[in-house]
Amino acid sequence: PALPESKSWLRACVQDIMLVAYFLLSALSLIVCVLAVAFASYRYSQITQFTCEAVPEICQCKLDTVDPLSRTFIFQNVLGCDDITSTFSLYLLIQIVLNLLAAIVGFAACFVMWKDRYQVFYVGIRFHSFTAPGGQ
Repeated sequence: PALPESKSWLRACVQDIMLVAYFLLSALSLIVCVLAVAFASYRYSQITQFTCEAVPEICQCKLDTVDPLSRTFIFQNVLGCDDITSTFSLYLLIQIVLNLLAAIVGFAACFVMWKDRYQVFYVGIRFHSFTAPGGQ
């Protein structure tokens, strides 16, 4: 049985709303994942430049040991500075890779939807002649 005209229109409207919502959420996830990659990369680059000294249950790390105004990072309740310089940097690397994969998936979703909607190329358009079929 065929749907009445109002239900068909409503179904098409709901479908369009779902497609727009899917595209916007995919674009938002792409932006968030790229920001997460940038933040984790920045923190990773900082951790690789740390110079740390261990105090019992405290690890004090500096970015630049020569500069007296250099920022000091204090990590409490750690067994040693290796937890910060190796384990935490490994966690950041894993976070970078996973967020990069999620960004690629979000980009792929946006690309496929955009390509499906706006990049349709019509080839082989046939032009009809203006002469009558039996004419000159």
